[in-house]
Amino acid sequence: MAERIVTIDDADRMPELMGSADAVMKEVERAHPDVDIFVRGNVITLRGTDEAVAAATTAVEELRSVMAAGVPLTPEIARESVRMLSAARGVAAAAADAGKAGEAAERPAGVLSRSILSTRGRTIRPKTHGQADYVKAIESHTVTFGIGPAGTGKTYLAMAQAVAALQAKKVNRIVLTRPAVEAGERLGFLPGSLNDKIDPYLRPLYDALHDMVDPESIPRLMEAGTIEVAPLAYMRGRTLNDAFVILDEAQNTTREQMKMFLTRLGFGTTMVVTGDVTQVDLPGGTQSGLRASREILDGVEDIAFCELGAQDVVRHRLVSDIVTAYAKADEAHAPRGGGQQRRFKESGR
Repeated sequence: MAERIVTIDDADRMPELMGSADAVMKEVERAHPDVDIFVRGNVITLRGTDEAVAAATTAVEELRSVMAAGVPLTPEIARESVRMLSAARGVAAAAADAGKAGEAAERPAGVLSRSILSTRGRTIRPKTHGQADYVKAIESHTVTFGIGPAGTGKTYLAMAQAVAALQAKKVNRIVLTRPAVEAGERLGFLPGSLNDKIDPYLRPLYDALHDMVDPESIPRLMEAGTIEVAPLAYMRGRTLNDAFVILDEAQNTTREQMKMFLTRLGFGTTMVVTGDVTQVDLPGGTQSGLRASREILDGVEDIAFCELGAQDVVRHRLVSDIVTAYAKADEAHAPRGGGQQRRFKESGR
């Protein structure tokens, strides 16, 4: 039986480290069931097996570093920090078994404290290791594909990167686009003008934009052309220079539409393509342009593919469980070799 003691020098920060109703520390306990954690004042005592106590102590110390970096501690942050530390130990153990020197993984404090954009009194940061890799890919590639289920922050983080690039004057404008899947006869039955008809398809982009830009300034920026929100059909025949362009819901593009969009790329432009290949709404027999792009563009330099999974979901905890359950069901009914796995790959590098 081992025992370790962690003393928090700044006792005033103990409530923050513990979390509301001790929810943060309970995540550490839940992840290390062989460890008993006792708190008295500003002293945390951990008891259990040597290996388990060492891991739990590392988790507590890492949460202190995350807190010191200015990141508000939540059960979700604690859960991801513990998961990242566990994954790093697994990689190190596998490397040791293979007789190789393992590459040191980036610490949770470094990942979770990375700031993308500070706006309207809050800071937008990646909340998982997969999201941090995705952000890094956008910063270092001309074209980045963010592929994963709902709630993984694909569009939101891309939007934050776009606004940050505009504020830093790295680009002159932001172009946001989505395919209007039912752009045929069904759309015609909707009331109003063409803009009224396509507005529901673009609403999620407006919602994210309102989170990051002063809502009162958005009409002025759109009127000046600094921010443009338009259906994918409006991209045909254009060349987009010095812009940050986001194509959302790309799983609902055809192969031809995806080629059309990607060839709009101009000088000084960054493109981000987001989508979920498990949520294709195209008519039966139509190949998704997002699925095709993974095969066609694999190995092309300066294009990154980032695949996010259930562990990167930052909505309600149940969303991650739902995604995992559906993925297992799909895998059980899919041909061998099917299914979606989380992967981060920088093509051509």
